[in-house]
Amino acid sequence: MALLVAPAQVAAAYRTTSAPAVGGAVSVVPGSGFGATLQRAVEGAVEVGRSADAATTQALLGQGSVADVVMAVSRAELTLQTAVAVRDRVVSAYQDVMRMPI
Repeated sequence: MALLVAPAQVAAAYRTTSAPAVGGAVSVVPGSGFGATLQRAVEGAVEVGRSADAATTQALLGQGSVADVVMAVSRAELTLQTAVAVRDRVVSAYQDVMRMPI
C-alpha cells in the first residue's frame, strides 16, 4: 500500500464530489470522494513506514535479509517524497487562491 494513487482514481474521486447548488447543500456519501481517497493514501503511507520499520527491526534481530530492508526503506522514502510533493502542490494551490482578487 503506497501513497501513489493512480490519476484515474483521483479523477474518479473528484468527479464523485458534488459542487453545492445555489442555496443548496453538498451531499457526499461517506467513504467516497477526494478527501476519502487522500485519507486512504495517507493511511497507506503510514503502513509503508511501519513495514519499513518492521523489516529493519527483523534485520537487526538477524531474522530478515538486508535486501528486504533496502527495498522497504526505498519504498518508504519514495512514499515520503510523494507525500511532500503533494503537500507542496496543495500549499501552492492554496496560496494561488488566496492571491486572487475578490
